[in-house]
Amino acid sequence: MTARTLDDLLADGVRGRHVLVRSDLNVPLDGSTVTDDGRVRASLPVIQKLAEAGARVLVMAHLGRPKGAPDPKYTIKPAADRLAELAAAAGVTVLRAEDTVGERAKALAASLEDGQVLVLENVRFDPRETSKDDAERAAFARELASLTGERGAYVDDAFGAVHRKHASVYDIAGVLPAYLGELVRTEVEVLRRLTDGAERPYVVVLGGSKVSDKLAVIANLIGKADKLLVGGGMLFTFLAAQGHKVGASLLEQDQIATVQDYLDRATAAGTEFVLPTDVVVASKFAADADHEVAAADAIEDTSFGGAGIGLDIGPDTAAAFAKEIAGAKTVFWNGPMGVFEFPAFAAGTKAVAQGLVDATAAGALTVVGGGDSAAAVRTLGFDDAQFGHISTGGGASLEYLEGKELPGLTALGA
Repeated sequence: MTARTLDDLLADGVRGRHVLVRSDLNVPLDGSTVTDDGRVRASLPVIQKLAEAGARVLVMAHLGRPKGAPDPKYTIKPAADRLAELAAAAGVTVLRAEDTVGERAKALAASLEDGQVLVLENVRFDPRETSKDDAERAAFARELASLTGERGAYVDDAFGAVHRKHASVYDIAGVLPAYLGELVRTEVEVLRRLTDGAERPYVVVLGGSKVSDKLAVIANLIGKADKLLVGGGMLFTFLAAQGHKVGASLLEQDQIATVQDYLDRATAAGTEFVLPTDVVVASKFAADADHEVAAADAIEDTSFGGAGIGLDIGPDTAAAFAKEIAGAKTVFWNGPMGVFEFPAFAAGTKAVAQGLVDATAAGALTVVGGGDSAAAVRTLGFDDAQFGHISTGGGASLEYLEGKELPGLTALGA
């Protein structure tokens, strides 16, 4: 089965038809303020193309992790409002329903005019969206599809959700004619380049807090990547696996044996782990904490002793990582190198980001793997265009690189 694309749908004609689009509007918020609108901006092109072609566009998305019931904290309104602002500049009108498949959504969907867009309330406000019961999810999918009338269609443009077997991602594709959105298609094309004969040298940079979140992708990359650069909170489990003391730094004691095994397997498979040689150690987890640079094997020799907390890779490591990235032809990065939200502990992440920018300019394929990494590059002042590709789905990207089957892609035949 070959996935049908947005181009196929547009060629069939969409004027006057309701098209249900699964978008990714799961943006970070500070109260009701969107702090990073990257996913909203990435969702706009497909919505705009459909609207300009005369479709009556129904956008469904989730935000956060509500407990299957309406929760003001997780209303889609801030993301929908930002989408409306961006769309207005292109002459597209965006409306919002206060429910998902209720009376208000039905009435607004029925009254939509050609070229207008309606954003439905958070699909996860309905417990059937994430239900483990196939029949419950299917029933919700049918209700969503009923909003489109007789000639409806479905477009999946939410790569950040394709690894979920949810009603609005998986089941809906069995109810309506289903098409692959441009954002999802681009993500898959880029990730295939990382998994199917990536140009070498192939360098992978992994960070973030927990090594347990990255174990499966590490296992799948051993023997495929030339070098694996490790930073973030997860680095301390690697240091512990080498026999070093890590003070009060984040440590997953139960993963040490697994990490030791991965280090041995990598050597045999020709993949080199590049671990930090120095670390920025702080007196406490705080933006204004006192801090020192310590050798990776002497973290407890700082003035903080065993109470010291590693919050970033050190300057020597940052320079070494940047050099490794500069020499690569393919780079994948997922996870910050430190607590980049605190300026004092952002230098490592900034150095890696700059390394990817320089590698991109030199002709390498560089991929920022979504999530915190995407937020970090924008927070630190970089522009999306400086990188080869910034993924909108951190979890989905990792599961793809793990070799897992992603339900949303399977449903589309992609």
